Amino acid sequence: MEAGGTTPAGSSRALRLDPFALPVRFSANDAGADGHVRQIELHRERVILRRAVHGMRMAVGVPVAAFLGIAIRLNTSGNEPPGAITVCLEHRDHALSVPLFTAADSEDVLAVWQSWARVLGLPLLVARGDGALQPPYPCIGRVRLGKPACRRRRRTAIRKRRPMIMLRRQPGHRDAATEVHRGEREIIARS
Repeated sequence: MEAGGTTPAGSSRALRLDPFALPVRFSANDAGADGHVRQIELHRERVILRRAVHGMRMAVGVPVAAFLGIAIRLNTSGNEPPGAITVCLEHRDHALSVPLFTAADSEDVLAVWQSWARVLGLPLLVARGDGALQPPYPCIGRVRLGKPACRRRRRTAIRKRRPMIMLRRQPGHRDAATEVHRGEREIIARS
């Protein structure tokens, strides 16, 4: 399937790929390549980048697991309108990063960002002002940290097995006025 591509001059179309229609093949801007264009094939398990540098054609295959995650960043390049937002498949080597979605407004950005992360199985990332990537919320591995939810006991599977009176019962309290008899002989009635 062919999609996306470098937008022609004067075109109002932005780069928009469908994460649910993989594999996809598209063109993207590449400052280091001949003609400033590279071809990208994106599959669920791998990404193939094709470009020519000084007449030498090359293809680089990278597994999706080698990428850091799906990042959202404010685009500051000169060829996009100011305030444009880009969703990118980020790699440690910036030359291997792949733009997935670009928009001048932020209407669909969050939905597209989360869709790409879900389809490719990669974490969500946010680019700070200095370019460093960080997760948008605290997490341990792939598990999101947050305030634990209150436990609701009403509709559990074991509700009918345990009486509710046990939940209302309070533990007993020991009075300070309770008499303690030390040093006395204990009398036990035996019958």
